[in-house]
Amino acid sequence: MSTTSPSFVTALADGPVVLDGGLSNQLESAGHDLSDELWSARLLAEQPEAITAAHQAYYEAGARVAITASYQATFEGFARRGIAREAAAGLLRRSVESAREAARRAMENGVPGPLYVAASAGPYGAMLADGSEYRGRYGLSVEELERFHRPRLEELAAAEPDVLALETVPDADEGRALVRAVRGLGVPAWLSYSIEGGRTRAGQPLEEAFALAAEAPEIVAVGVNCCLPDDADAAVETASRVTGKPVVVYPNSGEEWDAQARAWRGHATFTAERVTAWATGGARLIGGCCRVGPDSVAALAGLLTP
Repeated sequence: MSTTSPSFVTALADGPVVLDGGLSNQLESAGHDLSDELWSARLLAEQPEAITAAHQAYYEAGARVAITASYQATFEGFARRGIAREAAAGLLRRSVESAREAARRAMENGVPGPLYVAASAGPYGAMLADGSEYRGRYGLSVEELERFHRPRLEELAAAEPDVLALETVPDADEGRALVRAVRGLGVPAWLSYSIEGGRTRAGQPLEEAFALAAEAPEIVAVGVNCCLPDDADAAVETASRVTGKPVVVYPNSGEEWDAQARAWRGHATFTAERVTAWATGGARLIGGCCRVGPDSVAALAGLLTP
């Protein structure tokens, strides 16, 4: 498979492409405990077959793109658990291999291809595991953030995914660092912010955040994820208008977190009407994030797949 993945880029021009849903909720529904600083990345070392099975469930539900379990996988995070750098590099590569194996199995079961693999790179705050991934403003320069992201992006790119998913980015400064960090890797990437209202989690206007990717040839789609569907509505239009690039959108299911009760409240607002509007507004990569499972992805695929 070519590391430049022309087939993936071509797919964006052909119409909406269905992404998967939340990997963590699929793993938890299968009985896996993710209460760990490494989150789903821990299973790359301990139960990789569980990761493969979760990806396969989404492919068989109708997703054409699986996002790997490398969101929280970093050299620094693995080092805190006593995992040496060479072994950590192997786990990063394994994240891509697990999704590729799931695609192979799904196609053997009759799922039509092509099926794609997006190698996830979460924000710096995900490595800290202290909630700062939803705030940004880490006190690091753009250059320091670029130095943090580049080594694992190089390792992920070497595993030959179809695309790099630079996702849940809370801060435009980190977006700038990531745009720099993917230069010359030979793999296309999408840049996806976590937002609240019309701003990044760090408070910058979305127009400013999206504009960083407008002239970056490596960035083939721009958008939002891990946000409320309400906030995604306007963001799709803004990303399309500011960058002229295909839009990626995969919000959460829509319930509100009650911190005092430590429970989700309200009803899901991830609806068919919204999905249709996103596609009409320029979204070409559409899926779900937290609490969006295979059933929702199947309904999504039913709407978007010819």
